[in-house]
Amino acid sequence: MPVRGTLVDIKTADGTADAYLAHPDDDRAHPSVLLYMDAFGLRPHLKRSADRLAAAGYTVLVPNAYYRHGRAPVVEVPELIDPEDGDELFDRLGPLLASLTPEVTARDADAFLRWLAESPLVQDGPVGLTGYCRGALLALRTAASHPDRIACAAGFHGGNLATDRPDSPHLGAERITAELYFGHADQDESLPPEQIDRLAAALTAAGVRFRAEVYGGALHGYTQADTVRYDAAADERHWEALLGLLRRVLPA
Repeated sequence: MPVRGTLVDIKTADGTADAYLAHPDDDRAHPSVLLYMDAFGLRPHLKRSADRLAAAGYTVLVPNAYYRHGRAPVVEVPELIDPEDGDELFDRLGPLLASLTPEVTARDADAFLRWLAESPLVQDGPVGLTGYCRGALLALRTAASHPDRIACAAGFHGGNLATDRPDSPHLGAERITAELYFGHADQDESLPPEQIDRLAAALTAAGVRFRAEVYGGALHGYTQADTVRYDAAADERHWEALLGLLRRVLPA
């Protein structure tokens, strides 16, 4: 399906967020997906991911979550990102990530979901979410803060989803009504086995419909083709899982 991609601005409670919008090039309304970026920000790889979802029949919005600090790219990243060589990069990203508090995430989600609801390119009804790395955390928080607007949410190689902090995302499980899917990375220091188990226990206790899989041998960031941690087989598995969830819950 031919796809059209454009840059859009979204008014929020705290300013104006720039975002990438991808949709089927047919001027019709389609089910919508809100795609939350990873730590490295809105960049060509994520735009290509949005285009692939749009080609499957969805209107996809990818906001620059760091918009309070400038338009994308807020932090310049190399064409091939190597997190192992990234001390300077993560020194710049650290404060940006820390600024995405639960309260900020909920306010931004208000604006993003409202923009989608008002777009003529979006069908009436609930929204699907997908997120990568920190974006998986944002997706989980949004599913809890906006249960009436979210039909399904997927998170891939998410980190810190079930910590012992009082604001850990898993603590919102009882508010979630969406169907969830998680593709955890097997080798991921940011989500060790005890957090995987804690997240599953919280979702089960809350009666949330979910499926969680651990991708054997996959590193944190396995879906991101512009990083050295990319795993083509795990990435294709992620696409099968994501599109399967969307087609079942939000058929295009």
